[in-house]
Amino acid sequence: MIEFKDVNYIHSNGIPALKEINLSIKPKTINALVGSNGTGKTTLARHINGLLKPTSGNVLVFGKNTKKISVASLSKRIGMVFQNSNHQLFADTVKNEILFGLNNFETDSQIIKTRFEWALNFFDLKKYENTSPLKLSGGEKKRLCIASVLAWNPEVLILDEPTVGQDQVQKGKMLEFISNLNKQGKTIIIISHDLEFLWSLKPNVIVMTKGKIRKTGKIADIFSDDELLNQTCLMRPQLLDLWMKLNIKREPPADITKAADIIRRISGS
Repeated sequence: MIEFKDVNYIHSNGIPALKEINLSIKPKTINALVGSNGTGKTTLARHINGLLKPTSGNVLVFGKNTKKISVASLSKRIGMVFQNSNHQLFADTVKNEILFGLNNFETDSQIIKTRFEWALNFFDLKKYENTSPLKLSGGEKKRLCIASVLAWNPEVLILDEPTVGQDQVQKGKMLEFISNLNKQGKTIIIISHDLEFLWSLKPNVIVMTKGKIRKTGKIADIFSDDELLNQTCLMRPQLLDLWMKLNIKREPPADITKAADIIRRISGS
């Protein structure tokens, strides 16, 4: 579905941001871009929807070279939620923010109405329907950005730090929704420092350092590599860390409740 071939990207100030990127992202998968700040994660993601074009090399999305197609033509199939909500919000009300993409990508009025109501209610924004987005809290703005993108039902969803500003209840809803989207055949790409959240999704992990892809693989394999973690300044998810300290050979489950049950069975208590 998405393929990077020998991609390099140099900012206008001459600073290299991506170096020799070769990467394939399969359809219907959950993928996580991880690494320290400034390693090129967001720059890489913006090549997927055509916001940035490679300085050299090629990015193929749905078999098409992003250098030869417009951002607008990719936008309906690839939705991206930026890290900074203020860079994405522009409408005068929450209602119009959600309807903007829907009205551009959909012509059936009933579908527009159904998707709008779903987005408004699922993300707990009904009470703000006629409120200016600028008056929302940071967490509410983030939910509005995600609702606005998901309303038009893209095939690929890119989420840049989706859990920033969200409480545990909203994180739980986000976790459930991403899982359900993936089960419905959506391809998900998440940029995040929230490793506990990522662990629950069990994504394919892409580790970046200094504009390069250092390693890719299953999350348990990536975060069991002590040398890699030391060199990339990444911390192990707490549940995996506990599992390794207890020397439990099987891979830990996605949530703490199941993990506690396994530990009780092993200990005989």
